[in-house]
Amino acid sequence: MESHPPNSDPPAKNSAVRTVVSRFGRWLILIALIGVLLFGLWAAPPGLLGKADAIGYAVCHRIDLRSFHLGDRQLPLCARCTGTFLGVIVGVAILIVAGRGRSFTWPRRPVFALLAFTIVPWGFDGVNSYLYLFPQLPHLYTPQNWLRLTTGTFLGLAMAAVFLPAVNQSLWKTGSPIPVLKNFRELVLYFLAAPVLIGLVLLENPVILYPLALLSTMGVLYLLTGVYTAILLMLFRKENFAETFHDAWPVLVAGLTIGLVQIMAIDAVRFYFTHTWGGFNLGG
Repeated sequence: MESHPPNSDPPAKNSAVRTVVSRFGRWLILIALIGVLLFGLWAAPPGLLGKADAIGYAVCHRIDLRSFHLGDRQLPLCARCTGTFLGVIVGVAILIVAGRGRSFTWPRRPVFALLAFTIVPWGFDGVNSYLYLFPQLPHLYTPQNWLRLTTGTFLGLAMAAVFLPAVNQSLWKTGSPIPVLKNFRELVLYFLAAPVLIGLVLLENPVILYPLALLSTMGVLYLLTGVYTAILLMLFRKENFAETFHDAWPVLVAGLTIGLVQIMAIDAVRFYFTHTWGGFNLGG
Protein backbone atom coordinates (compact mmCIF):
# COMPACT_ATOMS: atom_id res chain seq x y z
CA MET A 1 0.00 0.00 0.00
CA GLU A 2 1.41 3.42 -0.98
CA SER A 3 2.29 5.67 1.93
CA HIS A 4 3.11 9.35 2.09
CA PRO A 5 5.79 11.07 4.16
CA PRO A 6 4.57 12.62 7.40
CA ASN A 7 3.22 16.18 7.17
CA SER A 8 2.91 15.94 3.39
CA ASP A 9 -0.22 16.08 1.28
CA PRO A 10 -1.08 13.35 -1.20
CA PRO A 11 -0.08 14.05 -4.84
CA ALA A 12 -3.71 14.39 -5.90
CA LYS A 13 -4.31 17.07 -3.30
CA ASN A 14 -1.13 18.95 -4.31
CA SER A 15 -2.25 18.83 -7.92
CA ALA A 16 -5.66 20.20 -7.00
CA VAL A 17 -4.07 23.05 -5.04
CA ARG A 18 -1.81 23.94 -7.97
CA THR A 19 -4.82 23.93 -10.30
CA VAL A 20 -6.75 26.31 -8.03
CA VAL A 21 -3.72 28.63 -7.70
CA SER A 22 -3.20 28.53 -11.46
CA ARG A 23 -6.83 29.43 -12.14
CA PHE A 24 -6.71 32.16 -9.49
CA GLY A 25 -3.59 33.61 -11.12
CA ARG A 26 -5.24 33.62 -14.54
CA TRP A 27 -8.23 35.50 -13.14
CA LEU A 28 -5.91 38.02 -11.46
CA ILE A 29 -4.10 38.64 -14.75
CA LEU A 30 -7.39 39.16 -16.57
CA ILE A 31 -8.72 41.46 -13.83
CA ALA A 32 -5.49 43.47 -13.97
CA LEU A 33 -5.90 43.95 -17.74
CA ILE A 34 -9.52 45.05 -17.33
CA GLY A 35 -8.53 47.51 -14.61
CA VAL A 36 -5.74 48.99 -16.71
CA LEU A 37 -8.00 49.22 -19.75
CA LEU A 38 -10.77 50.97 -17.81
CA PHE A 39 -8.32 53.48 -16.35
CA GLY A 40 -6.76 54.05 -19.76
CA LEU A 41 -10.13 54.60 -21.41
CA TRP A 42 -11.03 57.10 -18.70
CA ALA A 43 -7.74 59.00 -18.87
CA ALA A 44 -7.33 59.11 -22.66
CA PRO A 45 -8.93 61.75 -24.91
CA PRO A 46 -12.56 61.05 -25.88
CA GLY A 47 -13.57 58.94 -28.86
CA LEU A 48 -12.03 55.89 -30.47
CA LEU A 49 -9.42 57.96 -32.30
CA GLY A 50 -8.73 59.74 -29.04
CA LYS A 51 -7.74 56.41 -27.47
CA ALA A 52 -5.56 55.74 -30.51
CA ASP A 53 -4.00 59.18 -30.01
CA ALA A 54 -3.06 58.17 -26.48
CA ILE A 55 -1.18 55.13 -27.82
CA GLY A 56 0.59 57.17 -30.48
CA TYR A 57 1.39 59.88 -27.92
CA ALA A 58 3.65 57.44 -26.06
CA VAL A 59 5.84 56.46 -29.03
CA CYS A 60 5.68 59.28 -31.58
CA HIS A 61 6.45 63.01 -31.74
CA ARG A 62 3.13 63.55 -33.58
CA ILE A 63 4.29 66.73 -35.31
CA ASP A 64 1.27 67.98 -37.24
CA LEU A 65 3.07 68.86 -40.48
CA ARG A 66 4.72 65.44 -40.52
CA SER A 67 1.44 63.56 -40.23
CA PHE A 68 -1.44 62.62 -42.50
CA HIS A 69 -4.91 63.86 -41.66
CA LEU A 70 -8.50 62.69 -41.57
CA GLY A 71 -9.92 65.92 -42.90
CA ASP A 72 -8.59 68.44 -40.39
CA ARG A 73 -7.79 65.78 -37.81
CA GLN A 74 -4.25 64.53 -37.40
CA LEU A 75 -3.69 60.75 -37.40
CA PRO A 76 -2.55 59.16 -34.11
CA LEU A 77 0.95 58.59 -35.50
CA CYS A 78 3.20 60.66 -37.77
CA ALA A 79 3.75 59.59 -41.37
CA ARG A 80 6.88 57.53 -40.62
CA CYS A 81 5.41 55.84 -37.55
CA THR A 82 2.13 55.21 -39.37
CA GLY A 83 4.04 53.31 -42.05
CA THR A 84 6.22 51.46 -39.56
CA PHE A 85 3.53 50.19 -37.21
CA LEU A 86 1.03 49.60 -40.01
CA GLY A 87 3.70 47.53 -41.75
CA VAL A 88 4.26 45.53 -38.57
CA ILE A 89 0.64 44.58 -37.96
CA VAL A 90 -0.17 43.92 -41.63
CA GLY A 91 3.06 41.95 -42.05
CA VAL A 92 2.22 39.69 -39.14
CA ALA A 93 -1.29 39.17 -40.51
CA ILE A 94 0.13 38.21 -43.93
CA LEU A 95 2.55 35.72 -42.39
CA ILE A 96 -0.20 34.13 -40.29
CA VAL A 97 -2.49 33.80 -43.32
CA ALA A 98 0.44 32.30 -45.27
CA GLY A 99 0.76 29.58 -42.63
CA ARG A 100 3.92 30.95 -40.98
CA GLY A 101 2.26 32.07 -37.76
CA ARG A 102 4.14 29.41 -35.75
CA SER A 103 7.45 29.65 -37.61
CA PHE A 104 10.48 29.30 -35.34
CA THR A 105 12.98 30.12 -38.06
CA TRP A 106 14.26 33.43 -39.34
CA PRO A 107 14.78 33.91 -43.07
CA ARG A 108 18.06 32.67 -44.50
CA ARG A 109 20.99 35.09 -44.53
CA PRO A 110 20.51 36.70 -47.99
CA VAL A 111 16.81 37.34 -47.31
CA PHE A 112 17.56 38.45 -43.75
CA ALA A 113 20.17 40.88 -45.09
CA LEU A 114 17.62 42.53 -47.38
CA LEU A 115 15.16 42.79 -44.52
CA ALA A 116 17.85 44.38 -42.36
CA PHE A 117 18.77 46.81 -45.16
CA THR A 118 15.36 48.50 -44.85
CA ILE A 119 16.68 50.29 -41.78
CA VAL A 120 19.19 52.18 -43.97
CA PRO A 121 16.73 54.34 -46.00
CA TRP A 122 14.51 54.62 -42.90
CA GLY A 123 17.41 55.95 -40.84
CA PHE A 124 18.86 58.12 -43.62
CA ASP A 125 15.55 59.85 -44.27
CA GLY A 126 14.97 60.17 -40.53
CA VAL A 127 18.30 61.93 -39.98
CA ASN A 128 17.66 64.25 -42.93
CA SER A 129 14.19 65.06 -41.57
CA TYR A 130 15.66 65.79 -38.14
CA LEU A 131 18.28 68.14 -39.59
CA TYR A 132 15.51 69.95 -41.47
CA LEU A 133 14.06 71.03 -38.12
CA PHE A 134 17.07 73.31 -37.65
CA PRO A 135 17.48 75.81 -40.53
CA GLN A 136 21.11 76.48 -39.58
CA LEU A 137 22.05 72.83 -40.16
CA PRO A 138 22.60 71.36 -43.65
CA HIS A 139 20.22 68.81 -45.11
CA LEU A 140 20.29 66.93 -48.42
CA TYR A 141 16.69 67.38 -49.55
CA THR A 142 13.31 68.65 -48.42
CA PRO A 143 11.57 65.90 -46.43
CA GLN A 144 8.24 64.63 -47.71
CA ASN A 145 5.53 62.71 -45.90
CA TRP A 146 5.21 60.19 -48.72
CA LEU A 147 8.90 59.35 -48.30
CA ARG A 148 8.55 59.04 -44.53
CA LEU A 149 5.59 56.74 -45.06
CA THR A 150 7.44 54.64 -47.64
CA THR A 151 10.59 54.05 -45.60
CA GLY A 152 8.50 53.34 -42.52
CA THR A 153 6.27 50.81 -44.27
CA PHE A 154 9.15 48.74 -45.64
CA LEU A 155 10.88 48.76 -42.25
CA GLY A 156 7.65 47.72 -40.51
CA LEU A 157 7.18 44.76 -42.83
CA ALA A 158 10.78 43.73 -42.23
CA MET A 159 10.33 44.03 -38.45
CA ALA A 160 7.30 41.75 -38.59
CA ALA A 161 9.26 39.02 -40.40
CA VAL A 162 12.00 39.13 -37.75
CA PHE A 163 9.90 39.74 -34.64
CA LEU A 164 7.30 37.01 -35.19
CA PRO A 165 9.73 34.04 -35.12
CA ALA A 166 11.60 35.64 -32.20
CA VAL A 167 8.44 35.64 -30.08
CA ASN A 168 7.55 32.15 -31.27
CA GLN A 169 10.94 30.87 -30.11
CA SER A 170 10.18 32.11 -26.60
CA LEU A 171 6.52 31.17 -26.33
CA TRP A 172 5.67 27.93 -28.10
CA LYS A 173 6.81 24.43 -27.18
CA THR A 174 6.72 23.30 -30.79
CA GLY A 175 6.69 25.32 -33.99
CA SER A 176 7.28 25.14 -37.68
CA PRO A 177 10.90 24.77 -38.86
CA ILE A 178 9.97 26.43 -42.17
CA PRO A 179 11.55 29.92 -42.36
CA VAL A 180 9.09 32.77 -41.97
CA LEU A 181 10.17 33.79 -45.51
CA LYS A 182 11.83 30.97 -47.44
CA ASN A 183 13.37 32.73 -50.42
CA PHE A 184 13.59 35.89 -52.53
CA ARG A 185 10.37 35.07 -54.35
CA GLU A 186 8.44 35.01 -51.10
CA LEU A 187 10.19 38.20 -49.99
CA VAL A 188 9.16 40.03 -53.16
CA LEU A 189 5.56 38.83 -52.83
CA TYR A 190 5.60 39.84 -49.16
CA PHE A 191 6.92 43.31 -49.94
CA LEU A 192 4.13 43.84 -52.50
CA ALA A 193 2.03 44.75 -49.48
CA ALA A 194 4.10 47.93 -49.12
CA PRO A 195 2.95 49.78 -52.27
CA VAL A 196 -0.62 48.75 -51.52
CA LEU A 197 -0.49 50.18 -47.99
CA ILE A 198 1.37 53.29 -49.14
CA GLY A 199 -1.16 53.91 -51.91
CA LEU A 200 -4.10 53.49 -49.57
CA VAL A 201 -2.69 56.00 -47.10
CA LEU A 202 -1.77 58.51 -49.81
CA LEU A 203 -5.34 58.48 -51.07
CA GLU A 204 -6.17 60.29 -47.81
CA ASN A 205 -9.71 59.01 -48.08
CA PRO A 206 -11.26 59.27 -44.59
CA VAL A 207 -13.14 55.99 -45.07
CA ILE A 208 -9.83 54.23 -45.69
CA LEU A 209 -7.62 56.23 -43.33
CA TYR A 210 -9.82 55.66 -40.29
CA PRO A 211 -9.31 51.87 -40.06
CA LEU A 212 -5.66 52.21 -41.12
CA ALA A 213 -5.09 54.68 -38.28
CA LEU A 214 -6.52 52.19 -35.78
CA LEU A 215 -4.49 49.35 -37.30
CA SER A 216 -1.28 51.32 -36.97
CA THR A 217 -1.79 51.75 -33.23
CA MET A 218 -2.52 48.04 -32.96
CA GLY A 219 0.99 47.55 -34.35
CA VAL A 220 2.33 49.42 -31.31
CA LEU A 221 0.39 47.16 -28.95
CA TYR A 222 1.52 44.04 -30.79
CA LEU A 223 5.19 44.92 -30.48
CA LEU A 224 4.95 45.84 -26.79
CA THR A 225 2.96 42.69 -26.02
CA GLY A 226 5.54 40.53 -27.77
CA VAL A 227 8.49 42.18 -26.03
CA TYR A 228 7.02 41.92 -22.54
CA THR A 229 5.76 38.39 -23.15
CA ALA A 230 9.30 37.29 -24.01
CA ILE A 231 10.72 39.13 -20.98
CA LEU A 232 8.21 37.52 -18.62
CA LEU A 233 8.96 34.07 -20.00
CA MET A 234 12.69 34.61 -19.45
CA LEU A 235 12.24 36.03 -15.95
CA PHE A 236 10.09 33.11 -14.82
CA ARG A 237 12.08 30.56 -16.84
CA LYS A 238 9.00 29.40 -18.71
CA GLU A 239 10.30 29.59 -22.26
CA ASN A 240 8.66 27.24 -24.76
CA PHE A 241 5.95 26.12 -22.34
CA ALA A 242 2.83 26.76 -24.43
CA GLU A 243 1.31 24.09 -26.62
CA THR A 244 -2.04 25.78 -27.31
CA PHE A 245 -3.51 29.26 -27.08
CA HIS A 246 -5.19 28.16 -23.85
CA ASP A 247 -1.70 27.81 -22.38
CA ALA A 248 -0.40 31.03 -23.91
CA TRP A 249 -3.14 33.56 -23.26
CA PRO A 250 -2.30 34.40 -19.60
CA VAL A 251 1.27 35.42 -20.40
CA LEU A 252 0.14 37.27 -23.55
CA VAL A 253 -2.45 39.16 -21.49
CA ALA A 254 0.21 39.94 -18.89
CA GLY A 255 2.52 41.24 -21.63
CA LEU A 256 -0.26 43.42 -23.04
CA THR A 257 -1.07 44.75 -19.56
CA ILE A 258 2.54 45.78 -18.92
CA GLY A 259 2.68 47.37 -22.37
CA LEU A 260 -0.42 49.44 -21.62
CA VAL A 261 1.01 50.49 -18.27
CA GLN A 262 4.16 51.66 -20.05
CA ILE A 263 2.09 53.65 -22.54
CA MET A 264 0.11 55.33 -19.77
CA ALA A 265 3.25 56.11 -17.78
CA ILE A 266 4.91 57.79 -20.79
CA ASP A 267 1.66 59.62 -21.56
CA ALA A 268 1.47 60.93 -18.00
CA VAL A 269 5.05 62.23 -18.05
CA ARG A 270 4.68 63.82 -21.48
CA PHE A 271 1.34 65.42 -20.62
CA TYR A 272 2.77 66.75 -17.35
CA PHE A 273 5.46 68.66 -19.24
CA THR A 274 3.49 69.68 -22.35
CA HIS A 275 -0.09 70.05 -21.02
CA THR A 276 -1.46 68.93 -24.39
CA TRP A 277 -2.31 65.71 -26.21
CA GLY A 278 -1.07 67.30 -29.42
CA GLY A 279 2.29 66.77 -31.07
CA PHE A 280 5.54 68.54 -30.35
CA ASN A 281 5.65 72.04 -31.79
CA LEU A 282 8.90 71.66 -33.74
CA GLY A 283 7.88 72.94 -37.14
CA GLY A 284 8.06 70.93 -40.37
